[in-house]
Amino acid sequence: MGGTEHLAVQREGATLVLTLNRPDARNALSLAMLVGLYDGWLEADADDSVRSIVLTGAGGAFCAGMDLKALAGGGMQGQGYRDRLKADPDLHWKAMLRHHRPRKPVIAAVEGHCVAGGTEILQGTDIRVAGESATFGLFEVRRGLFPIGGSTVRLPRQIPRTHALEMLLTGRPYSAREAAGIGLIGHVVPDGTALARALEIAERINACGPLAVEAVKASVYETAEMTEAEGLAAELARGRPVFDTADAKEGARAFAEKRPPVYKRA
Repeated sequence: MGGTEHLAVQREGATLVLTLNRPDARNALSLAMLVGLYDGWLEADADDSVRSIVLTGAGGAFCAGMDLKALAGGGMQGQGYRDRLKADPDLHWKAMLRHHRPRKPVIAAVEGHCVAGGTEILQGTDIRVAGESATFGLFEVRRGLFPIGGSTVRLPRQIPRTHALEMLLTGRPYSAREAAGIGLIGHVVPDGTALARALEIAERINACGPLAVEAVKASVYETAEMTEAEGLAAELARGRPVFDTADAKEGARAFAEKRPPVYKRA
């Protein structure tokens, strides 16, 4: 199992939990964290026993964005990881889910600050749970910066454009309730319970047919910008093969026999 000094990896049943682990800096992004994140996405997809991923943060925060001291020239921990970045110049974007989409569902469990780069990573996740005191926002314009992690493209496709533009152009913070109201997150839970709720959702996903789950996720994303006719054709191409799998037959038998199904990704 992978991980780095700033990214913890652990298993909870069929769920791989990736924890941003730099609490003294509110989990601001470092090279060690980015390398660990990318390796975590790859590990989850390579391991058929992993059926879902939960992304969370340590110490009561999710992610406060990029380490601005490093951006200003003050250095960044994890210099030993620069060879990885040099070998793959897109590694940091893949880590932040800008240039990479895991096959397995990704559930975000947010406590505390989820701002700037944190909100950008959030947009790459599939299901989002937040503690009621969590804070969201894209603060880049307030600092004369551009949210280049994908937000000007993805955010208006995920929430109404008027809300996306207000978030992007004002750089103001949003409460968890406000974020839920505009559709950025799906669940608001008592503080300290976001991870538990995310794991509950993951368990529900894990109980479903893994081939079906992966095909459904892929279909949702690949048809997002198609016309309805194109999307329906693509959905058939993606979905039909699922019906011929052993997992589909097991699901039908288990339903008829009134027992939990045992899926084998076959």
